[in-house]
Amino acid sequence: MAAGQPYGQGARVWIPDCVHVWRAAEITQGYEEGDSVLHLRLEDGSPLVYPLGSQLPPLCNPECLLGKDDLVALSHLHEPAVLHSLRVRFLEANAIYTYCGIILVAINPYKPLPIYEEEVIYAYSGREMGDMDPHIFALAEEAYRQMVRFGKNQSLIISGESGAGKTASAKYAMRYFTAVGGGLGDSSMEEKVLASSPVMEAFGNAKTTRNDNSSRFGKYIEIGFSHARVMGATIKTYLLEKSRVTFQAKAERNYHIFYQLCASASLPELQGLGLRGAETFYYTQQGRCSAGTDDASDLDSTRHAFSLLGVPEADQLELFAVLAAILHLGNVTIRGRDRHGDGCVVEPNNEALGLFCALLGIEEAQVTRWLCHRKLVTAGETYVKPLTRQQALDSRDALAKHMYGQVFRWMTSRVNRALRSPEGHHTSIGILDIYGFEMFDLNSFEQFCINYANEKLQQLFNLHVFKLEQEEYVAEEIPWVFIDFCDNQPCIELIEGRLGVLDLLNEECKMPQGSDGSWAQKLYQTHVGSSHFQKPKRPTDAFVVCHFAGKVEYQCNGFVEKNRDTVPEELVGLLRASKKSALLTELFLEDGDGPTSRRSSGPRSSRPSRRSMPGTQKSKKSISSQFKSSLQRLMETLGSTTPHYVRCIKPNDSKLPFVFDSRRAVEQLRACGVLETIRISAAGYPSRWTYQEFFERYRALLSREELVGADAKQSCSLALERLLQDPSTYRCGKSKVFFRAGQVAFLEELRCRRLRAACTLLQRHLRGWLARRRFGRIRAAALCLQRHARGMLARRLTAELRRSRAAVVLQKNVRMALARRSYLRVRRAALTIQAFSRGMFARRLYHQMVQHQKAVVLQAAVRGWLVRRRYSRLRGAVLYLQCCYRRARARRELRRLRAEARSVEHYKQLHKGMEIKVMQLQRRLDEQAQEKQQLAEQLSALNAAHAEEVQRLREEMRGLREDAAHDAQVQRLQERLAELERHSAESRLAQEVEELRQRLAEVEAVKLHLGEERDALIQRTLEQSQDLEEQHRRAARESRGLQQELEEERARYQSLVQEYARLEQGYENLRDEVAFHRQSTLRRSPSSESFLGSESSYLSSMSTAPSRDGSDLQAEGLEERWQPPPEVPQPPHPMGDPKPNSGVGQDPFEKAYLLLLGQLNAVTEELARTREELRRSKASAEHEERKPLDFLKRRNIAEMLGLGRSPEKAAGDDLKHAYDAVQVANKLLVSQLQEEKQHHEEEVEGLHLDIRSLKQLSQQQAALIQDLQRHQGQEGLQHHVVRLKEENWELSQKLEKQERTTMKLQKQLRAYTKQIQEFTAMKKEATTPGQELAASPIVPSPSGLPQAMLVWRLEDEGRIIKAIITDYRPQSSPGALPELPAYVLFLCIRHADHCHDEPRACSLLDAAINAIKRIMKKHSDDFDVVALWLANACRLLNCLRQYGRDESCHQGNTAQQNEHRLHNLDPQGPCRSLGALAVQLYQQLVRTAEKRLKPMIVAAMLESETIQGLSSSCPPAHRRSSTPTAHTLPELLQQLGSFHQALELHGLPPAVGHQLLRQLLFLISGTTLNYLLLRKDACSWSCGIQLRYNISQVEQWLRAQGLQQSGAREMLEPLVQAAQLLQVKKATEEDAGAICSLCTVLTPQQVVKILRAYTPTAGLEERVSPALISSVERRLQEQQAEGSGQLLVDTSHLFPVHLPFIPSPLHLDELCIPDSVDLAFLVRL
Repeated sequence: MAAGQPYGQGARVWIPDCVHVWRAAEITQGYEEGDSVLHLRLEDGSPLVYPLGSQLPPLCNPECLLGKDDLVALSHLHEPAVLHSLRVRFLEANAIYTYCGIILVAINPYKPLPIYEEEVIYAYSGREMGDMDPHIFALAEEAYRQMVRFGKNQSLIISGESGAGKTASAKYAMRYFTAVGGGLGDSSMEEKVLASSPVMEAFGNAKTTRNDNSSRFGKYIEIGFSHARVMGATIKTYLLEKSRVTFQAKAERNYHIFYQLCASASLPELQGLGLRGAETFYYTQQGRCSAGTDDASDLDSTRHAFSLLGVPEADQLELFAVLAAILHLGNVTIRGRDRHGDGCVVEPNNEALGLFCALLGIEEAQVTRWLCHRKLVTAGETYVKPLTRQQALDSRDALAKHMYGQVFRWMTSRVNRALRSPEGHHTSIGILDIYGFEMFDLNSFEQFCINYANEKLQQLFNLHVFKLEQEEYVAEEIPWVFIDFCDNQPCIELIEGRLGVLDLLNEECKMPQGSDGSWAQKLYQTHVGSSHFQKPKRPTDAFVVCHFAGKVEYQCNGFVEKNRDTVPEELVGLLRASKKSALLTELFLEDGDGPTSRRSSGPRSSRPSRRSMPGTQKSKKSISSQFKSSLQRLMETLGSTTPHYVRCIKPNDSKLPFVFDSRRAVEQLRACGVLETIRISAAGYPSRWTYQEFFERYRALLSREELVGADAKQSCSLALERLLQDPSTYRCGKSKVFFRAGQVAFLEELRCRRLRAACTLLQRHLRGWLARRRFGRIRAAALCLQRHARGMLARRLTAELRRSRAAVVLQKNVRMALARRSYLRVRRAALTIQAFSRGMFARRLYHQMVQHQKAVVLQAAVRGWLVRRRYSRLRGAVLYLQCCYRRARARRELRRLRAEARSVEHYKQLHKGMEIKVMQLQRRLDEQAQEKQQLAEQLSALNAAHAEEVQRLREEMRGLREDAAHDAQVQRLQERLAELERHSAESRLAQEVEELRQRLAEVEAVKLHLGEERDALIQRTLEQSQDLEEQHRRAARESRGLQQELEEERARYQSLVQEYARLEQGYENLRDEVAFHRQSTLRRSPSSESFLGSESSYLSSMSTAPSRDGSDLQAEGLEERWQPPPEVPQPPHPMGDPKPNSGVGQDPFEKAYLLLLGQLNAVTEELARTREELRRSKASAEHEERKPLDFLKRRNIAEMLGLGRSPEKAAGDDLKHAYDAVQVANKLLVSQLQEEKQHHEEEVEGLHLDIRSLKQLSQQQAALIQDLQRHQGQEGLQHHVVRLKEENWELSQKLEKQERTTMKLQKQLRAYTKQIQEFTAMKKEATTPGQELAASPIVPSPSGLPQAMLVWRLEDEGRIIKAIITDYRPQSSPGALPELPAYVLFLCIRHADHCHDEPRACSLLDAAINAIKRIMKKHSDDFDVVALWLANACRLLNCLRQYGRDESCHQGNTAQQNEHRLHNLDPQGPCRSLGALAVQLYQQLVRTAEKRLKPMIVAAMLESETIQGLSSSCPPAHRRSSTPTAHTLPELLQQLGSFHQALELHGLPPAVGHQLLRQLLFLISGTTLNYLLLRKDACSWSCGIQLRYNISQVEQWLRAQGLQQSGAREMLEPLVQAAQLLQVKKATEEDAGAICSLCTVLTPQQVVKILRAYTPTAGLEERVSPALISSVERRLQEQQAEGSGQLLVDTSHLFPVHLPFIPSPLHLDELCIPDSVDLAFLVRL
């Protein structure tokens, strides 16, 4: 495969992202060698050009591997693939557990999940690790199984940061181990182991900003086992965070125990501790954090756990006093002596100091002194040095931390003492709950120690991973190549090696003036050249260590002081000297304290303290040295075990449920070593498939020659050589084929292409065949349709022609009449229009002519005026031109004349004509003046004439305008007249139309009113009927509730019967032991043996005899019946009633036992009567419920209303008649409704009375149940001694008591035997041989008919029981009835009834019941034996009912059978005893069948492949075992068939057999559904098909056996719906609605779990979207608001059994008893 081939177009890759860490993208342009960029398209559709660096981006895995439960099974193993798989499983499937090789990754959901119930524990118990979904229980089961199988110690290493769920995982693992390996002894060890958790959490856990219940210490819990049973446990703790006692950051709290004590300060026993609210103490109020839990109830849990662990109440109170003293110590106030701070003093009269000293029993003055001073010891003298205020506060806090550390150490030792087993253990499983890698902004000494421990654990983890990889490769004979990995040994050497960090720290602590700064300088000088050590760039006292999970910078401040763990020895000496309590002495007398220091109480007698003396200072180990040594021991312990790793991941910092922060998750994955495991696996061959799995998965890629071969290994090898040309990409082992990373994805791509091509070919041929078949069908259908259509069209054409001819004739006449009417109407209209039009046109022409004439006159005047004006303008212009021209001529002439005038001649000439010219000019001026005057006069005349003309023209214009307005008004009036005429006609028509409309509206109003009345009546009727139905539904619900209570009462009764059977079994065991002692001390004669059997049977009969009217009368009756006989024998009873046991005595214990049994039977009888009354009440309620429903069925509302036809077709008179009819019907309906309402109210009142009576009965029943439980508790107390004797036989005290009881009983037995022998001898002397049967005289029958009975004597009871029960074998009597023992017993009971001997009948019946119980104890696993005696118990019970006093059971009897009825015996007591026995036998039968079916169910229903080829549709799981299934579906059906055949063979009533089958199918359905919910690989389409087919096979078996009406099919309905859910489409909202309508029996939790675990088929299906899952969950919760919230089915639930009455068709006198049954000693009448 070429290097660039995986990066072709369409391939998906991962690119880095700043928010989501990694982001998926699709390649849009194939990558070629040498390209510097990749062209990508992101998920949102945006393009991206991604620059390539030194390597290509990682590839995405194929869809078929998405969400795998084992990350190692991924084809491409890298960080983004791991992160994406975890995100998909966590968010979409809500799966918090995922395998990663040998690691179980657990993500904290921050939400309680229903996956830790007891059913889940039992589901994972005994299963292989890969058979079920990843779970903490699966890992625990793997460790437990390896421990049991190989006998080697195991360990669970649980790590993670604070808030990741480490403590919860450890508790679940402990719970699993204690459940599967329950402890021995009376006080179970598992309860103590579980009780250690609340104690350790109270003292070692606190609330932090990251976790509300954070463990502030590491612990290793070692659970010891012996023969796979829990024997004890040991807890080791590491590095308690003592600094939290004196300081808490904001939003954090101190340890839980302090707040629990403060919340419970009001308790009487804590009144003397001076406690108040937590906000009043300095050590508990610094974080200012409100409590999120109930601290008071938590203290109750802590004290209860202490009690379970054996800590006395006094020690608990002393411990609480020490804790209260620590709180008071924090409130001690110290102030400086002056401003310079040279000294300090404690404030006088300090209440907190007084309480501290009073609680610890020390002197207040001494404490005040040594809080403010320190003792210094030199070679010869002792000095007392005052302390500054800060030093005193530090000393106070150091004392508080030391005290709490000692308390925690003492508490751990007491827990270990309680969990320690005296017998020891052979193997163990350790659970290490330790802090994960921590890297904060400020890291100190605690973080350094934590990370040091994680370095050691990571080294152990790496070695273990390589060891497993090497073992796998060696086992498969694959060449092992060493893989280079990041070894952290240099980092560990840096920390713990010679001159390492810890070595230099211890050396600095030994220096008197050692400080953090000098220690830091030594680190810089020593390790500056190390690759794992760095010096920070900024000048601070800090250093950087390169851990395997990253670089961490540690602040040196506080390292030296915390490592020294300085304790004020003077104050500790005061505590040692305290005589207040023994607890203080035990707390502070630790290893290393000499006797002198223990006795010292003052400064004179105390020796130099450990802090002061150099020698002692050297002897004390530092905190780092202690931690290093304990860590080394822990590594040795873990190295000697087989480790199993759990890595807890915190998905977000906000503690939100199911929110995944990718950045936080990647940080933790890198820190916990998961990615290192992935890298190691990817370096080798991570993908590993067996040859059979590879052959089934990639069968489509194999050629024909490769498929022919019989050897799967050879076929796979040939196929791999052809498909993967590079042999280095895979290796073939002995049983598996190993692939390099990415090869499975390549094979999946090839398989997808081949399947797609095959699907295309199949679709092409199938679509062609379907198209041809469809075309043929369509063509045949078209021809048939054409033939019928043409005939129909021809007939339709003929009818159409006939109708057309008739229509033409009709149309001709109609059209003629219509045309004539229209013509006449048009003619009249035309004439009218013509008349008006002609007048209008004439007037219009006249007006036009007048307007024309006036326009002509106006035009003439205007035109003349215009011409004149034009003339005037032209004349004026001409004159102006002439003037201008003449002026120019004159000027030229003037210039010429001036020139001439200058000459003499000119002047002379000028003067000649001057006078003449002057005169001419004067005359001319006068003429011009006259002419001007004339022109002025003419102009004024013209102006006057023009003005008159203009005035005249204006008047004419005004007149013309008035004429035009008058003409327009006339025209308008004419138009108005025409319009009025037209409107008058229209108004008449409109008036007529309006009248018609009004009439129609009135008719419509009447019709609407009738319709409203009808609707109102219908609505009232419907409302009343709905109210009636609602009331009856409520009555039905109450009836169903009472029925359910009856079923629950029946179930409780059967459980009481079962408990009663267990108690009787214990009593029987005790009686058997007494009988054994009798046999060992006496030699029985035949008479004594008969007596012993009689006595035993009579004792048992008295245990089940019916009670009398009261317990006192019953006790008196019992005492009278058990009085010893007189010395003189009494004559026989007149009626032949023998009293063989009248001389037998009884001890008080047996009297009390019989008295309690009688009370139990009395309560049982009362319960039976209550059940019968409840049944009768239920029957009457059902009868009353049916009445109104029958009325609604008989009545038809539409018929009562008489509205058969549509109201729209009624008009006129018809509507009126309909209205009258409706009114009559309404009156009738109202009267009927009133009658029905009254009848309904009477019925409802009756129902309410019945309901109240039923409620009273239920209250009485509850009171009876309480009484029964009280009597049962009394009976349990009486039998407690016997039960302790059976369980604790090894205890010598009980043995001695039992021996004394046995000796006493033996003495009484000897006395009783002697008395009976004397009585028997006297009786034989008094009777004749012919009166042998006088003990059982026969009363002759009045009818003389055969009595159908067996004559027997009391001495024959043991022989009868032995013949028909103990030694009875149905195989020895092939022709006998299956219920022969029941019939024989009933015949014997009939004889006792005939003799009026009820005690003898009860004795025989009780002896038979005890014998059947003994057989059941011996053959409890034999289904045939249990079924045989269940059938006989039911038959005997039915015989007692059939021939008893209940008249309802005599209806099917014949006359001869009625003559065989019991006359003297009351069968109620025997019926109750037999009913209880039948219930016990039925439950035993169910347990026997379940024991055989349980190993077969999962393998047959889920794992067996009855449809070949479906398993190849989904890839096999990485851890799934490849072994074939142990059981198949035919085997399961065969087993069910054998059960059914055995039931029919032994004659069990069919109704009981059907109930048993329902119970077994409920077990099959529930078990299969539980495993389906817990296995993600089973939630796929192919598994749904397979499961549905298997269910259909079961249904087919039911039909073949004729059991389809038995109700067993309904038990499979949840499984059917689960299979259908796996098959339906799951994409749209419509699909969500279909899913909700489909899943009616499954709970919402089950449906959501299946949808989230659903695995789609690769290339054919899409994953189920979270939006669809949310929609389905919301709809189902709305549908099933009151439904059960249970995820798994409770398969241990037993349905209450109902024993029906089935009369026997056999006549008793026709019973045939074979000779093989040894009953010859009985005489048959």
